[in-house]
Amino acid sequence: MKKILFKGCGTAISTPFDENGVNFKEFERLVENQIQNKVDAIIVCGTTGEASTMTTEEKLETIKCAVKISNGRIPIIAGTGGNNTKQVIEYSKKVENLGVNGLLIVTPYYNKCTQKGLIEHYTEIAKNVSLPIILYSVASRTGVNIEPKTCLELSKIENIVAIKEASGNLSQVAEIAHLCGDNLNIYSGNDDQIVPVLSLGGIGVISVLSHVLPEYTHNMVQNFFDGDIKEATKMQLDAIPLVKALFSEVNPIPVKEALNILGYNYGIPRLPLTKLSEDKENILRNEIKKFIK
Repeated sequence: MKKILFKGCGTAISTPFDENGVNFKEFERLVENQIQNKVDAIIVCGTTGEASTMTTEEKLETIKCAVKISNGRIPIIAGTGGNNTKQVIEYSKKVENLGVNGLLIVTPYYNKCTQKGLIEHYTEIAKNVSLPIILYSVASRTGVNIEPKTCLELSKIENIVAIKEASGNLSQVAEIAHLCGDNLNIYSGNDDQIVPVLSLGGIGVISVLSHVLPEYTHNMVQNFFDGDIKEATKMQLDAIPLVKALFSEVNPIPVKEALNILGYNYGIPRLPLTKLSEDKENILRNEIKKFIK
């Protein structure tokens, strides 16, 4: 059985920007709030964190900040993926020295490698780092899907321990679980499929919803593990309209606005992402009000 980095709800944390770069004051405030409200891990500098428009220095400082605030209370997992294998290795080695507990590594984007290329890419990275690795499959963004048989090959590597499965294809999740068993832990990468993925053997979610409802999302997963499937299912279904609003435009546009609605000074995304449109902001505000009075 592979190492479990966390079970439950991990927040794919958003990064606030201002005219000076990263707004560390607000970032620290959100991370602390997440920990106080029962999230089980923080994933920093991933898709939701807008790593693609951050400088290397900004990313390293943000990761260091998350590690400092957590102070060992919950695991911190850092996104270090990219489409240049050599650079991913070099950057991952730097991140290893910052005290994180694991690495989230998305599939290479744009150059659209084959499944053979994926195996060689991840194998080379795993050989050169010691931390546990979570694969990240999100073909809607990268153009590359990690197929179940590829997952099987990668699961044979000791420090490749899990996959964030964001394909949206539950049949694929089921096949991965069937082929890999305990050799590859599965996290839902979609907030509208938390309970379905858990029912196929998943051990948690890497979530956007938990920015707004950290304890709720944690409890949804915990209820499932405690055997209260009915309550977990109800919580999943009740959250669907809010999840839909949080993905009404490309992530993280809506969640940054949600954080502003909740009283954080989280600003707007960096270009080429833009502020949430007014009509969708109103819908998001109304959905949040249903949970937070």
